Amino acid sequence: MNETFTNLKKVFQYGKQYKWIFCLEIFCTIIQALIGILLPLLLAKQIVLFTDNAFYQLVFISLGIMVISLFNIFNFAIIAKTCAIFRRGTIKSIQTALGKEMLKITQADMEKYGTGTFIERLNQDANSMTQIFTRGIGYLSGFITNIGIFISIFVINKIVFLYYFAVALVLTLLHLLKTKKIGEQEIKLRKKKDSCASLIGELVRGAKDIKMLSAKESFMNKLSSMIVTRNDMFHSLRNLEIVFNTLINSLTQVFSFLLVLFFIVLIKKEIITVAIAIALFTYKTNVMTNFMEKVSLLLETAKDFNISSNRVFEILENGTFAKEKFGSTHLDIVKGDFSFSHVHFSYDDYQVLCDLSFQIHRGETVAFVGKSGAGKSTIFNLIGRLYTPTKGEILVDNTALQLLDEYSIRNHITLISQSPYIFNMSIRDNFLLVKENVTEEEIIEALKKASLYKFVCSLPGGLDTIIGEGGTNLSGGQRQRLAIARAFVQKTKIILFDEATSALDNETQKDIQSVIENLKGEYTLLIIAHRLSTIKNADRILVLDKGKIIAEGTHTSLLKDNSTYKKLYESELLDKKEEF
Repeated sequence: MNETFTNLKKVFQYGKQYKWIFCLEIFCTIIQALIGILLPLLLAKQIVLFTDNAFYQLVFISLGIMVISLFNIFNFAIIAKTCAIFRRGTIKSIQTALGKEMLKITQADMEKYGTGTFIERLNQDANSMTQIFTRGIGYLSGFITNIGIFISIFVINKIVFLYYFAVALVLTLLHLLKTKKIGEQEIKLRKKKDSCASLIGELVRGAKDIKMLSAKESFMNKLSSMIVTRNDMFHSLRNLEIVFNTLINSLTQVFSFLLVLFFIVLIKKEIITVAIAIALFTYKTNVMTNFMEKVSLLLETAKDFNISSNRVFEILENGTFAKEKFGSTHLDIVKGDFSFSHVHFSYDDYQVLCDLSFQIHRGETVAFVGKSGAGKSTIFNLIGRLYTPTKGEILVDNTALQLLDEYSIRNHITLISQSPYIFNMSIRDNFLLVKENVTEEEIIEALKKASLYKFVCSLPGGLDTIIGEGGTNLSGGQRQRLAIARAFVQKTKIILFDEATSALDNETQKDIQSVIENLKGEYTLLIIAHRLSTIKNADRILVLDKGKIIAEGTHTSLLKDNSTYKKLYESELLDKKEEF
């Protein structure tokens, strides 16, 4: 119970702008509670008047019941409406806050837990936890109405009240035990559903590769195994529910039979009349079925609310998932000076960078080369604060990177990766995400620079063409050129090209290379190059091997003095000859 109140208190913080709506909801619920106490007394009196043939009084009582019932119907409609408004506003606030907090989670934890974990919490859990304000209030109203019936029974006959109370107590305890046991299983099931959702996400996003790798069978075996485990857990939970329901329903029938015997004894001993017995017997369904049903549904809703709330607040509050941390130092302008000082970085126990030190001056064009796994992309991820060094320090304009606020880093650095993500929106909207006030002229200029303008003009919808999830309607080269165009719109002083021309044809690569050349001197350009021919004109080239810089110089000097660079370059020339 304490857990429910604690979570409700937290949730109310997200719906506080609708507090007057909630106050109206509470007021109407109190009115309904009072009606719930009064109406059963009048209904009992109505039955007694029927059996006593007091028809004149019966008409007035029946008229009063009708008026009160009609008022209660409209009152309940107000409760339902206010519940819906409060829930709609609260779920919007919670899901918006969840989205913001998810973007604060470290890249390492995003990759560790998988997309399914976060999608389930944003959609299913946020929806489930707010249902307490619609379904929960409805069940609570029904529960309060049944409390009114108990009060009516107490007023009519205290001996019968004791019997009904004892029955309700036994059945309630069973429902509490049922909710506790099912809740424990539900928590495990939700975790398994997260894993399953993540794998299904992989199926959708990686469908092309699954097909081309001829991995359909192995992937489906893995997915099938996970679905079977999830379904087994679900059926185990349902079986537990069936056992409890069977026991509760069986006891209800036994208690109903004992009630008949109890009434016979009370009538024979003239403790109650037949009319009173009939009136009290009509409450049997409310006490043994409706009341227990409302208790069960209320407990079930509270259980779902707590499970979902805990999962949601694991993201909204610092705890399970590590959040990105930034400093408070703000830089309005970043000039573009960088330095790595004795930087180390490891993925779990695997060391990627080892005592790495180098300097980059504003306006320089610096390339990083090396074999796969040498640590090139990791350097870029560290500069963008997607990861944090295990040891050492990174300086930007002589300020430690960890001291800078998020704006000073992310608004002054653009990363163009080898697999850029293109959003399932129009081409125009992809630019608006980067810069909300971007003009059409700026978009066209950026597209021209990225050699993509003619292609966009050829599309039926032009800039308003929807390009599919992840840019599936574009070729690899077109996706990279669009990502480059987005970067041009950002106009940051530092641009990181992570294999950004790897998917381009030779002609387009030359166009992009020409654009990069035009940016030299005005921007700080860091380039990871798969094709060494694209970095011949770089001011400096840093050669990496096993997380360390083993050589530094220009293309010409490295060809002359460094065997590793020479081998990489000669290997590329050999590949080109084989292509022809």
